[in-house]
Amino acid sequence: MSFFSLFLALVIEQARPMSSSHFLHQWLRRWADWVSSHVDGGSRSQAWLAWSLLIGLPAALAVLIHWFLAYFLGWFFAVAWHVALLYVTLGFRQFSHHFTGIRDALNDGDEPLARQLLAEWQQVEVNDLPRNEIVRHVIEHSILSAHRHVFGVFFSYALLSVIGLGPVGAVVYRVAEFANRYWRAATTNEVISSKSKVSPQPWISDALKGLANETWHAIDWLPARATAMGFAIMGSFEDAMDGWRHHAEKFPDDNDGVILAATAGAINVQLGGAALQADVPGSSSTPGRPPELAHFAQVVGLVWRTVVMWLVLVALLSLANLLG
Repeated sequence: MSFFSLFLALVIEQARPMSSSHFLHQWLRRWADWVSSHVDGGSRSQAWLAWSLLIGLPAALAVLIHWFLAYFLGWFFAVAWHVALLYVTLGFRQFSHHFTGIRDALNDGDEPLARQLLAEWQQVEVNDLPRNEIVRHVIEHSILSAHRHVFGVFFSYALLSVIGLGPVGAVVYRVAEFANRYWRAATTNEVISSKSKVSPQPWISDALKGLANETWHAIDWLPARATAMGFAIMGSFEDAMDGWRHHAEKFPDDNDGVILAATAGAINVQLGGAALQADVPGSSSTPGRPPELAHFAQVVGLVWRTVVMWLVLVALLSLANLLG
């Protein structure tokens, strides 16, 4: 079931990507706003209640519907439910248009447009960022987006579906990532959407922001290392593992650092260093070649090879389960 669900969801998402304005995304934002405005009072216990409610309701619905379909209606309906949930929780097309637009602008020699597209994607000021730095930031953001939108969901889904929890892993991973990103953005009472429109957002306490970040880091710990291992296997394994061991600490976030350091070694590219707006204390680049346009093709190849590797592994595990 896991292999067919993942494969079908990826194929459907490539043919008909889900927009950020889809009603399910809007519902999730409204649900997060309702939870924070009605439950978040600033204490640690209230933060736990708000986070548990935000994650718990979608997760409970996902697993209960899975059990009902599997035990009362049959395998076909359970697979359809898995595919539907995976379609809304994972996919390349949720971020790949940013990558493609910047790559095409750089191929055409239009660096101002590339800077503009990067600024709109990450909602930051890039000023006069040089060409190789544009490439570096695009590689870093694309790799992390591929992890959060594809590999993290992929791994979490496969791990929990093995023990009979159906698609709950994908739901928990995606909503936890959303909670950390959405609530962290509420430094003021507004959040910038992907279309640069401003919409009001309820006040979020520091306790809830901190808890959302801590729980997200814990949930992403194992998937981040699985992604890094996949990149190492599909790239230059020795260099990727060396980067993982010796250069992951150069990045401000531990989980992101593992992925980016492994990627840098896997395709021999310098990653890390100065942030878009300010230097990160003690940060420096990984070893490797300076970022250049040719690395974009290597990144795409590395990501797709890793997708195929994980699909084959899931297929083998599914076959072993059927025969065992």
